[in-house]
Amino acid sequence: MPHNESLKDYQRVRLLAIRSLFEIIEQSSEGTVIVDRDANIVWMNERYARRFGLESAAQALGRACESVIPGSLLREVVRSGRPILLDMQDTPKEPLVVMRLPIHDDAGAVIGAIGFALFDELRSLSPMLKRYMSMQEELASTRSLLRARQAKYTFAHFIGTSAASLEVKRRARRGASADSPVLLLGETGTGKELLAQAIHGASPRAHKAFVSINSAAIPENLLEAEFFGTAPGAFTGADRKGRTGKLQIAQGGTLFLDEIGDMPLPLQSKLLRVLQEKEFEPLGSNEVIHSDVRVIAATSTDLQAAIGRGEFRADLYYRLNVLPIQVPPLRERLDDLPALSEAILEELRSQHELDRDALALLGRHAWPGNIRELRNVLERAALLSDDLLLGAPAIAAAIGTLSPLQPSPAPATTVLEGETFSAARQRFERQLIEATLAQCGGKVSEAAQRLGLGRSTLYKKMLALGIAESH
Repeated sequence: MPHNESLKDYQRVRLLAIRSLFEIIEQSSEGTVIVDRDANIVWMNERYARRFGLESAAQALGRACESVIPGSLLREVVRSGRPILLDMQDTPKEPLVVMRLPIHDDAGAVIGAIGFALFDELRSLSPMLKRYMSMQEELASTRSLLRARQAKYTFAHFIGTSAASLEVKRRARRGASADSPVLLLGETGTGKELLAQAIHGASPRAHKAFVSINSAAIPENLLEAEFFGTAPGAFTGADRKGRTGKLQIAQGGTLFLDEIGDMPLPLQSKLLRVLQEKEFEPLGSNEVIHSDVRVIAATSTDLQAAIGRGEFRADLYYRLNVLPIQVPPLRERLDDLPALSEAILEELRSQHELDRDALALLGRHAWPGNIRELRNVLERAALLSDDLLLGAPAIAAAIGTLSPLQPSPAPATTVLEGETFSAARQRFERQLIEATLAQCGGKVSEAAQRLGLGRSTLYKKMLALGIAESH
């Protein structure tokens, strides 16, 4: 077929398609109206005319569209030349879903507009709307659950500028960027869970759930079900629908295992499998679920001593101990007391302040309960004092029995005959550094904190004195 004949055929088919499309929509819609460039009605089908109280469509011809269809936006379509594809149109009977399209001449100029009333009472859209609403409800529920599982704390909440605090935050920030297990070591009340949440919040998993489980707070016979979940009817008394475990809830996010030193040995071996094989099975199920969680563990017990007693698996300890972070007790970061106290009082929304004697008294207490105890003491003092300036008597009453700090024993001074001052100083430094490193298990960072030195400074002194770093 010649090209010009093909073109003529194309034009004819196009016009037939447009006419056919118009007839299909006009016949299946609840109403159709056409206006000219002045938004005056030039055509309206009978169904639409009767819906607006007219006896026939002829009564609408030549009238402004708004005078027949209150609230019509066809004039806006003519003015802007832009379609309004889906909108709601009020009518005397019920609202309609309408579509409005501009009409162009061959030169592309807008010469009018056409409106189709597609559905009445939204009956045709009902299945789609129900599905949409169901999806919205499910999304809202998921978001609500995720918000409840998201970390509340950041590194800004770990208050302190002492050398010990800065070293902890440095290591924790480094751990946040990786996906390796983190082991937080330290006494109870030092802020290990706060650090765990901060690590999660600064990690690529921050948009997923942070789920914690305390091995010491859950009965041993329930801990495995809490951890792995249960299949429907897995055992007598189990939920007939089954139960999702914390490991599955934490998928894609972070699982915080608090007081891991209290985890029973049988569960330790199953946790080791999760860490090594990245899979687990709910209780009473043969289904193997892939595990995608980042594990942060914490303990206030000496895990190496527990290994010696046969209470903790050595292989699990080595798997968890990829990035150990020693969280110092409050008595080893007393320089942070003023900032910590101010932050706690602000968190309590208290207008109380501490005077100099009160701060001095806080610095003489050993804080066996650490920051948790400090918070309790300040809250108690603020509640019991009518004076907004808290003094030493108010703090003493809130502490109760003072636990005085134990001074570090001073090393005995030995004088060697004929030894120069420089040689004696080097000998003393060597003994002090070696003793401190031994107390810290060879950890240079921790030894530097105890000695009040920067880590690089301690490394330089060790090199100069010939002290090898133990690994």
